[in-house]
Amino acid sequence: MRVLIVEDESFLADAMQRGLRLEAFAADIARDGAEALEKIAANSYDAIVLDRDIPIVHGDEICARLARTPGAPSVLMLTAASTLAEKVAGLELGADDYLAKPFDFEELVARLHALHRRGTVARPPVLEQAGISLDPFRREVLRGGRYVRLSRKEFAVLAVLMEARGGVVSAETLLEKAWDENADPFTNAVRITISTLRKRLGDPTPIETVSGAGYRIADSDPQGGVGATVGF
Repeated sequence: MRVLIVEDESFLADAMQRGLRLEAFAADIARDGAEALEKIAANSYDAIVLDRDIPIVHGDEICARLARTPGAPSVLMLTAASTLAEKVAGLELGADDYLAKPFDFEELVARLHALHRRGTVARPPVLEQAGISLDPFRREVLRGGRYVRLSRKEFAVLAVLMEARGGVVSAETLLEKAWDENADPFTNAVRITISTLRKRLGDPTPIETVSGAGYRIADSDPQGGVGATVGF
C-alpha cells in the first residue's frame, strides 16, 4: 500500500514515514499543498494522510479537489482541532476519515488499513488465495497453515499480488506500490524480491511469471499453467 503524508511539521512527517515503512507501507512526504498536488498527479497513491492546515495550498482545497476526481485516493484528514463541528466540516469536504492530533500511531495504521479495504474495489480484511492467507493488519502470512516469515518488502509485494486476485501485476506497478518515490526505476529490486518471496513461500511456487507482462498468484500448480513461465 502506497501512502502520501502531507504534513508541514517535519518531525511528525518523518516519524509517520518511518513508522509506516516498518508496517510495510511505501510512504512519501509532501511538506506543503503545492508539493502534495504535484506528487498526487505524478504517482498512484492508495491513500493520502492530509494535514488540514498546511501552507501554499490549504488541506481543505486539496481534499475538495480529490473529492471531485474519479478514482482519487482515499483521504485521512489530520487536524489539531477535535470538535464535532471540525470533524463534520472535514468530512463534508470529501475526507474519507478524520483523525485529531495528537493520535496513537496504531490507530493511524488501523484507519489506513480500513480505508484500503473500503477502496474503489472492496477488499476482505484477510486476503486468501492459492492456500495463502495474508492479514495486512497483523502483518501475518500463512501458507497451508504454516507461518511464513517475510521481510517488510516481501510482505508488501505479496499483498499487491494478492489484491490483484489472480490478475497480472507488472514489475512497474509493483515498484510503484511497494517502494517509495526514491526507488530507481531501473533497479532489479522487484526481480530479487520475487525470487526471495518464492523461496520463503516454498514449493510449488504460487507466483507465476507471465512473459512480457509481469507476475500473478496462480490458484493451481503453475507447472500446469498455460502461457506462464516460472522464473525471474
